[in-house]
Amino acid sequence: MTSLIIRMCNIAIKPNTSAATRLITTRRICRDIAQRLDSIHSERRAMRREAGKLKAFMPFTRQAITDLEQQAKEHREDEHSGARRVLTGFGQSLMFDREGLADALGFDRMCDLLSVNPVHRQQAHKDGDTSLRGVAYLSQLEDSADRQSEVWGDGGPLYRACQLAMMKFIRETPSHLLPDPFAPGAVFGPKSPPTLSIVGK
Repeated sequence: MTSLIIRMCNIAIKPNTSAATRLITTRRICRDIAQRLDSIHSERRAMRREAGKLKAFMPFTRQAITDLEQQAKEHREDEHSGARRVLTGFGQSLMFDREGLADALGFDRMCDLLSVNPVHRQQAHKDGDTSLRGVAYLSQLEDSADRQSEVWGDGGPLYRACQLAMMKFIRETPSHLLPDPFAPGAVFGPKSPPTLSIVGK
């Protein structure tokens, strides 16, 4: 871990650290790790592109292509797997909001810290996605005030952490135990209708 991440962790674990500071430091740590992963992926893509250029000269370049593809696969692998593990751990904590940040901050303050566009806040309220998981992951509203990409998988640092946690959950949970995310009332399913009751006259 870099000294920046260690400093951020030391700030976050102090006993009297506010919920706002914990969320800010968590975002900063996740952003730093996500940028590191992006750097590794970019370097690996460059190696694969070089291998791709050599395919025009097959079969004479077969061994060189194999070597480059293997180098790309192994490039900074210890750092890559470690960064994914740490980011996944943050994602698991965020998905369940184990620190109770959303309740401690309140919806509007949480949205301020996550740079959520005011228009999107209204929609989140209407949809009922006011939890940390709902705002940062399900609705993908983090950094919506200055979002520049709508590509699937792109998103703020908390979104990326939650995405890794969800991928780990899906990969490791036996298929017969996985809930149906598209069932009524489930995460991606239709919202359950409101419970109606008759009020006495």
